Amino acid sequence: MQNDKDRYWDCLDQAMDASHGGRVEEALAWLDEALKAHPGGAEAHNGRGEILWDEGRIDESLYEFDQAIEADSKFSSAHLNRLEILVEELAEYRLALEACDALLAGDASLPRLESAFQAEICYLKSKSLFYLDDLEGAVFLIRRSLKSMGDHPTYSAFEGHVLFEMGNYEASRRVLERASLVDPDSPHVAYSLGLVLERLEFEADQEGNRSRQEEAAGVAQLAFARANALDPLLFPIPLQVSDEFFSSAIQVALDNLPASVREYISDVPLTVEEFPSLDVVRGERVSPQILGLFMGVPRTEASCTEQVSDLDRVILFKCNLEKVCRNQDELIEQIQITVRHEIGHYLGLDEDDLERLGLA
Repeated sequence: MQNDKDRYWDCLDQAMDASHGGRVEEALAWLDEALKAHPGGAEAHNGRGEILWDEGRIDESLYEFDQAIEADSKFSSAHLNRLEILVEELAEYRLALEACDALLAGDASLPRLESAFQAEICYLKSKSLFYLDDLEGAVFLIRRSLKSMGDHPTYSAFEGHVLFEMGNYEASRRVLERASLVDPDSPHVAYSLGLVLERLEFEADQEGNRSRQEEAAGVAQLAFARANALDPLLFPIPLQVSDEFFSSAIQVALDNLPASVREYISDVPLTVEEFPSLDVVRGERVSPQILGLFMGVPRTEASCTEQVSDLDRVILFKCNLEKVCRNQDELIEQIQITVRHEIGHYLGLDEDDLERLGLA
């Protein structure tokens, strides 16, 4: 029996060396050997799960993490890996919440709730709530993680991002600036800080606050440039096009609609704004990064409401659209997608309908 255990740990060491050297198939083969020596080896199943995850084999990876937990219900790494798969890869947010709550309940058969483990569970639960649009709950939980771990740059960056999505720009800026001091080489923090500074400049302009405008001017672009320098592939410098080019792209998008749809929406104005206003972000509970928005009453509900029909309108947010595109061709395509999407909302289609019709 002792020889089998020695063989098991030796195979795990060999697998780790192969994995660190980028020899994926060799690493998996060593883990298979480890499981032959010790079929109930939680570490080997967890190792297989991590390698398969890196290879994009998500379902197989989740199976391995489940096997690791079945082999050793107190194995915290497997629990956290399983949770992260559910949240980040499979969008199984409610299932992830159930798993988080089970772990936080402190059952004796599950891992002990040591500070770092509990903080990570709260972080993943916070992300699940965020994706389910419970932003207040997400902020509460991420602050619980920070209380346990102190200035943790990943947790701080997420708190700053959630506050930004809530329209709490000043609070978001403070959190992200603190995170950037702790981790100055994080491109995610730099980019998020750029987004916040850009909105603060925009809000100062809307309020006519000249001193705040001058203070914020150019600072956002420096943050975007910093993010680009740290990770140019993930964070390209935001695209900027002229108003004339943007207007012509909108016209192309409208011209490409079926004639029957163009006639149906002829009385619905399509306007362009740089960003959604703070009133819209907070009042309508929409993301500051939203690309477009239909304001009004869908045609399917128009007969049931007394709202004046000429209040219906579609808004495109120029700066947000520019940020998700790397070149002008992508921007033209994204404008067409966004126009169709928002007109779909005007016609009374919900998100499932839009996705089914390829307009999501």
